Amino acid sequence: MRGVELYIDRLNRKNRKALSVFLTAGYPDRINFASLALNILESGANILELGIPFSDPIADGPVIQASSQMALENGITISDTFQYTEKIKTKTEKPVILMGYSNPLLAYGLKNFIRDAKNSGVDGFIIPDVPLEEYHAFWDCDLKDLDVILLTTPTSDTARIRKIDALSSGFVYCVSVTGTTGIRNTFNAGTIANIERTYRQIENNKMLIGFGISSPRNIVDFSPYCDGVIVGSAVVKKIMADRKAGTGIKNTLSLIEELSAACGNNP
Repeated sequence: MRGVELYIDRLNRKNRKALSVFLTAGYPDRINFASLALNILESGANILELGIPFSDPIADGPVIQASSQMALENGITISDTFQYTEKIKTKTEKPVILMGYSNPLLAYGLKNFIRDAKNSGVDGFIIPDVPLEEYHAFWDCDLKDLDVILLTTPTSDTARIRKIDALSSGFVYCVSVTGTTGIRNTFNAGTIANIERTYRQIENNKMLIGFGISSPRNIVDFSPYCDGVIVGSAVVKKIMADRKAGTGIKNTLSLIEELSAACGNNP
């Protein structure tokens, strides 16, 4: 056990589920983004997932798509994302994971990407459009102890879940529902049963649940079936609302505190 997995295990041993928060790098503005990210970590987030802005984020819903488009309009690049990571990691030991898509990484050069990620302090990657069958072909390079986090979905059968568990490192990302990211007010009994089934199959990793997690109630409901949760759209939407209302990030940080409290003991 090492890296991100070890960090999550330490939280779990303190009767706490890990809270991973997704932010689009450079949103809502490039100058203050690192400060925003650090404030979110200080308010109770345990892990930061930085989305690399991309014009066609196929796994993301409308809220994150809109933030990604604005970040692109702000001129945010992969290099900027590395610079943000470096600034953040000088102030915290909490894990920073990059979430992105394969085309920008290939355009950057995968070996260059891994080198610069390591140098900036990145702990791991989530690249949702690289299928399990292409894992070895895509990651045909030295990952330098960086974690590659793979995703299960509601349609993943037992054999596939076990393959994902065998290849993933850091944790397994359990996608709670079919479709894209976004806020969901309720989850049906079938969703809960599928997550419970997936959790039973994970033997080599921790498992975090994402897609649709937006409230303390969601976290309480899912806590028996995971080691942590990932919250993205709800946080980005709150940032948008704070920006529109001119309230800084006051309400965003209040949301983080509420989500953190639902995860258990203070980080």
